[in-house]
Amino acid sequence: MDRADDARKIRRDHTGPVCPIDHGDDGTWQVRGYHAARAVLRSTDTVQAGLGIETVEKLPARIRRPVLYRDGLEHREHRRQTARYFTSRRVDEHYRELTERIARRHLNTLQNEGEAWLEDLTFGVSIDVACGVIGLTRSRRGIQSRLERFFPEKFGRPGLTSWHGIYWMFRQNSNWLRIYLADVRPAVRAHRKRPADNLISHLIAEGCSQAEILGECLTYAAAGMVTTREFISVAAWHLFTDAALRERYTTGSESERLEVIHELLRLEPAVARLKRRTTGALNLPSTDGPVTVPGDALVEIFVDEANTDPEAVGDTPTAVRPGRPTTTGRYAAALSFGDGPHRCPGADIALMEANVFLGHLFALEGIRMLAPPRVTFQDEIGGYVIRGLRVAVDRR
Repeated sequence: MDRADDARKIRRDHTGPVCPIDHGDDGTWQVRGYHAARAVLRSTDTVQAGLGIETVEKLPARIRRPVLYRDGLEHREHRRQTARYFTSRRVDEHYRELTERIARRHLNTLQNEGEAWLEDLTFGVSIDVACGVIGLTRSRRGIQSRLERFFPEKFGRPGLTSWHGIYWMFRQNSNWLRIYLADVRPAVRAHRKRPADNLISHLIAEGCSQAEILGECLTYAAAGMVTTREFISVAAWHLFTDAALRERYTTGSESERLEVIHELLRLEPAVARLKRRTTGALNLPSTDGPVTVPGDALVEIFVDEANTDPEAVGDTPTAVRPGRPTTTGRYAAALSFGDGPHRCPGADIALMEANVFLGHLFALEGIRMLAPPRVTFQDEIGGYVIRGLRVAVDRR
């Protein structure tokens, strides 16, 4: 592939074969083709794997698992009941004005100070929007630092087999407690007295315990705050360094700007590794004919490679071409939000939030990038971490 056509900022080293479907040395099936990956994600013969599910499975049976770790009828029923919080109409009617207000408030701080770290701005906006959607509206000061500690740039692996593992186990337990006491418990108490139309009130009405509500809040925080923060940062990096793309974005209509957002998300998925375990034999499409994956097999989906499969997205798959014709259906961002039963419910919120923040950011007089960021990776999910992108603006 011509390097000049590769517009990606996030470059992962792929040592595996380029086959759309391959059986790894460790027994894991690796899926890189778009159509095969989508088939895995949509199949009813798979269940969630990875994302720390092994730890969750050790919880007492009486504790209901967060929705991310459930499958089957129970999972579908929960998604059906909470779908109203994430519809396109609700995003426009309930969350857009909130997001506009939050974005302006954080960017006002940038204008007053003259300079800021982009990751602080994007995290602040992501936290405030997600808290409004979830119902975390009674938090004590310092929620950003608490979440920074819970979702650090580099994770350790908790366990009792080493001092390092023991340290991480106690560290994360302490972080759980801090978030519970300062954020979740005050919100639960407030919503018990005065229910609202949000996720926490829904969970209370379902009879969830405070521990179960904490688990759900952290699950939604990971998706609604952390991954959104990183994607907005990498999208801004693209716009700062591509004058033609920036011009197209800042002068385009709402739909044209969203085409840019979708295309950048297709190229730079915030979660690039998804795992499933098969519960029965699974037949997957491949260029060389169908491939059968046996039951009880671990399947790893390489989202970033599936999103750049020429069979799905056409020629020059790693170039930025907003509005490109694809065979991915109505999802221009391909598999960046997943697909099937576990497709990210907050996709419309994340897209709206990114578009609102970037629209206001690049409308600022004299906005510029002072220093490019450094990139590190969260290997478990193939995620990227953008830090050190310094921005400046003409001060008021």
